[in-house]
Amino acid sequence: MSHYTDPDFSSIALVTIDTQCDTLDGGAVEIPGTSAILPNMQALLSRFRRTGRPIVHVVRLYKPDGSNVDLCRRELVESGKGFLLAGSAGSQLAPQLLPRKGLRLDNDLLLGGGFQQIGPHEVVMYKPRWGAFYGTPLEEHLRALGVATLAFTGCNFPNCPRASIYEASERDFRLVVAEDAVSGLDERGRTELEAIGARLVRTRTLIDRVGRRAARAAGERLTA
Repeated sequence: MSHYTDPDFSSIALVTIDTQCDTLDGGAVEIPGTSAILPNMQALLSRFRRTGRPIVHVVRLYKPDGSNVDLCRRELVESGKGFLLAGSAGSQLAPQLLPRKGLRLDNDLLLGGGFQQIGPHEVVMYKPRWGAFYGTPLEEHLRALGVATLAFTGCNFPNCPRASIYEASERDFRLVVAEDAVSGLDERGRTELEAIGARLVRTRTLIDRVGRRAARAAGERLTA
């Protein structure tokens, strides 16, 4: 590791990727292991919420006519194989990730490129392709908040988390990956991530580090 890539836990944000109902066990596009990581994702979200750190939930929303769907999936959607369709139950964030029950995605806002505020420091955004930075205002949002380090969690590593992490690296964000809170992550993926300077940590370690930094900051405010 290098001091250039060491995480700065005083300027960290949590990014969840594509953890929507259709990707869970029994969903229309079930991704193995995604339901299993939900408790770890919940624990991370709880710590980031309590410490007031930014959270960004990134989602896919497909239009039924297939007009905004990746080329490799467009024919499927056009033929009626519906999954992650805007407005459907399957496109909603996994209930375990929500800050309150009953919250639903604002499809018009999200598809229009806006951020849906669902908590004091928590937003949802739509991405049109694999990577969370492609054709989105995510970088501007994070820079405005003074974020330098991104912690990634969600579904499904070989596709959207991987693309999003590489895009973040290209933009010189410091990278943390909660390795037990990302579905589809294997040894090859771990090797790739380490090669670009990402810090792989367990959920419990990340929770402890974020909490420790928040406690230190609170102490500094008290003695100022």
